[in-house]
Amino acid sequence: MIAFFLDTYKNVPTYHIILEFIAFVCGILSVWFAKKENIWVYPIGLIATAITTYLLYLAGYLGDMLVNGYFAIMSIYGWYYWVKNGNQTNDFPITRTNIKEKIIGIALFFLTIIVVFCIYTFFDYEIKKDNYIDIFTAGLFFTGMWYMAKKKIENWTLWIVGDLIATPLYAYRGLGMLSFQYLIFTILAVSAYLEWKKILSDQEAVYLE
Repeated sequence: MIAFFLDTYKNVPTYHIILEFIAFVCGILSVWFAKKENIWVYPIGLIATAITTYLLYLAGYLGDMLVNGYFAIMSIYGWYYWVKNGNQTNDFPITRTNIKEKIIGIALFFLTIIVVFCIYTFFDYEIKKDNYIDIFTAGLFFTGMWYMAKKKIENWTLWIVGDLIATPLYAYRGLGMLSFQYLIFTILAVSAYLEWKKILSDQEAVYLE
């Protein structure tokens, strides 16, 4: 396994490896900050997504590139939204999605899939089997990022599913560090879901008293 991981970087420029490592560290930190409801999730996440967008552009993975570009935009939106709401648990608590937000989330998921597919077609990119997985995970991550900005616990469910898919996908593509990163993302997302669920349960218990 270690040999497979190292072989993927034999012909990769040194600065690519450095950039991927920076994105790796910042990506892990951003998920950790998200778990803790810390606003640093957004500036640190911006660094990770900007670098990853560039690396995916060089690799030619358009779907993933667009998703990470969207993450950068949503990081700015989420940053503003959390600051606007005070980023305090009492002022801006974790909540569950209501019916309207579920419908918006489903609409975002399918709209993202359609848009990414159309962009592949517009730029005349060959859509390979793994690109269809890109398109599917784009819908999951797109919606998950929007839910995170709104502090909806369902964001973690989407991250978990998307990360579980992305981990073997990046390994298959030879992007070992990103694959390992998504494996850690999966573990952190499960942990974050459990932590947010406990916080939400405590909030609901206080409300019922």
